[in-house]
Amino acid sequence: MLQLSELRNDNELLNSIDWNMTPEEAVRLYLEWGNNWSRGNYVIRSKNDVSYYFVVYAWEDPPVIYLIKRNSEEAVELAEIRMPEELKNRFMMDVGFNKGVYPVDGQVKDWLQSQLAH
Repeated sequence: MLQLSELRNDNELLNSIDWNMTPEEAVRLYLEWGNNWSRGNYVIRSKNDVSYYFVVYAWEDPPVIYLIKRNSEEAVELAEIRMPEELKNRFMMDVGFNKGVYPVDGQVKDWLQSQLAH
């Protein structure tokens, strides 16, 4: 699995990341792709269509950020990134300390983008 430093140096992968993709949207696009013609402009046509996006996995403590590579057949975790303690605490407060898989947005997205900037 990639580390933050390795990811930071992979320009091709960084340029492929869809910062607006959410876990829910990925499921809708890739697992329910026969029903997507009426929503948005992006349509999955085959297993060759792929997205790269981040999620916060908060089923365990501490929550971690995963970079996911998803197509219609599988989702692969490419990188695992730990949040700083203060950010982790704010994130958990924001989600009401509920377990789950969350989109990367707000302060977490800002922090992650700053960490990946060259």
